Amino acid sequence: MAETIDILNMAEKKKTIKTKKAAVKPKAVKAAKEKEPKKKVALKKVQLMIEIPEKAKEAVPAAEAPEEARGARKAYLYAVGRRKEAIAQVRLIKNGSGKVTVNNRELENYFGSPVLREIVTAAIETVGQNNKLDISAKVSGGGLRGQAEAVRLGVSRALLLLNPVFRKSLRRHGYLTRDSRMKERKKPGLKRARRAPQWQKR
Repeated sequence: MAETIDILNMAEKKKTIKTKKAAVKPKAVKAAKEKEPKKKVALKKVQLMIEIPEKAKEAVPAAEAPEEARGARKAYLYAVGRRKEAIAQVRLIKNGSGKVTVNNRELENYFGSPVLREIVTAAIETVGQNNKLDISAKVSGGGLRGQAEAVRLGVSRALLLLNPVFRKSLRRHGYLTRDSRMKERKKPGLKRARRAPQWQKR
């Protein structure tokens, strides 16, 4: 008897499941019909999104110009050079006459030594642009020698922005190498970094 009751219960459950499925089917069909126009709207939105950037490119071509082209329009080229404790912020001004100013002073007034003046203008002379560009440098920290070499490094880096072809000649002279040497620290028990106290026999 128990087996027959179980079989009857299973049959009733199957019937209820079938009726539920039948009830669900029309809803699913309605939902599918409602989704179809939404898909079409979504496709239209995608098409609009694809077309907008193309119109924007036609309207504003300068906005997507490469960085080199945008940098070429500037009146000057900027670079930073460092040496020891000195930091030099250098501007290479285009269409110049070879004028060099350091901290708003002329080169001869700031660097009294001709050796230091040669160091400042060495990079621009090796490239042959000394009569076509002006140099304006803002220097701080360190001594005069370190400041002169910092300006030279800044000028060399700015020249690369002007024309990458200059790299070979500047690299050959060592003007693009950042000299990382600093003053060695004093050691305890010594007079300087390596100078020991003088030995006395008596």
